[in-house]
Amino acid sequence: MADLASLGDLRGKRVLVRSDLNVPLDGTTITDDGRIRASVPTISELSGAGARVIVCAHLGRPKGAPEEKYSLRPVVGRLSELLGRDVVFATDTVGESAQAAVAAMADGDVVLLENLRFNAGETAKTDEDRAEFADALAGLADAYVSDGFGVVHRKQASVYDVATRLPSAMGGLVRTEVEVLRRLTEDPERPYAVVLGGAKVADKLAVIDNLMGTADRLLIGGGMLFTFLAAQGHEIGKSLFDADSVDACKGYLERAERDGVEIVLPVDVVVGKEFSADTETDVVAADAIPADAMGLDIGPESARLYAERLADTRTVFWNGPMGAFEMEPFAAGTKAVAQALVDATAGGALTVVGGGDSAAAVRQLGFTDDQFGHISTGGGASLEYLEGKELPGIAILTKEH
Repeated sequence: MADLASLGDLRGKRVLVRSDLNVPLDGTTITDDGRIRASVPTISELSGAGARVIVCAHLGRPKGAPEEKYSLRPVVGRLSELLGRDVVFATDTVGESAQAAVAAMADGDVVLLENLRFNAGETAKTDEDRAEFADALAGLADAYVSDGFGVVHRKQASVYDVATRLPSAMGGLVRTEVEVLRRLTEDPERPYAVVLGGAKVADKLAVIDNLMGTADRLLIGGGMLFTFLAAQGHEIGKSLFDADSVDACKGYLERAERDGVEIVLPVDVVVGKEFSADTETDVVAADAIPADAMGLDIGPESARLYAERLADTRTVFWNGPMGAFEMEPFAAGTKAVAQALVDATAGGALTVVGGGDSAAAVRQLGFTDDQFGHISTGGGASLEYLEGKELPGIAILTKEH
């Protein structure tokens, strides 16, 4: 796969970089700048090589038209700080502001375009409907670098179509992500454990299906665990539950037993009467959840069990928190799993935190990125890779066109 060196001498060349700057905001305050920090090395490398760097990205899910709450403007200051140089902000994506900002660039300059998704052509479903916007984006530049791993599973104008119109290469962030995920899928060092949490079991069915043939252990937490408990015939009270996935969960439990894959489910859970930080809490056995309560975290015995089942691992992939970690009474399970990964990393294991809520959780709970082997910037993209799906934004970079 082509890297930056394949683009030749970049001095004076306009390089469009697709970054992932989709950071969480509280109003206009960035609450986790992990994705911005992850984007900086490639932008810095290009700028240092004398390229005129045009950064494009999205934020949130606007409906193809400008919405102030989804503006990338709050990102400019932090990106400038991290790069150690001023970043010019274009107030549109391919319009007058973008064209003027690009025309005024000197070698090494960095311009950030406004949110790509303010243009309906970015996320349109067909090649034809994306073509005009892709042409306009490509028209701003001489070369293209894909460095937003969080979007490579999307067939979108800035991810896929632009790569067919310009000399293209993979940025360092995307290259690292792909290399790490290959280590998880192509011959992982064993024992190999996968920890899956989060709210919806339906989102993880395909990845569980694929991992059944790869992982030695699957540790289940988060809201999805209650569908597994229901599949075992247990009372789950008012806990999150996906009735449509019960039969699939039953099938996985049977298949795991048959194939010698260990599925680890909690032995106890922390319950509350309602989804609230100040609800009355209790710890109950996983098979004895009261009918009027909801499970909101794995319990202390389960946390110890999960840490024990991760202690001897050589490879771990983790996607999805163990409970409602944003609320202090329900953060202990997620914290225990994070600490177990930190300990495994210190023991020489490859540990991968799979983006999204998991990455936000470890930072919010006081851990640092360097305590883990790799923190992915793309939860959905890494899950689709582990499902065995082709990622359009990666596939297009490897094709001759």
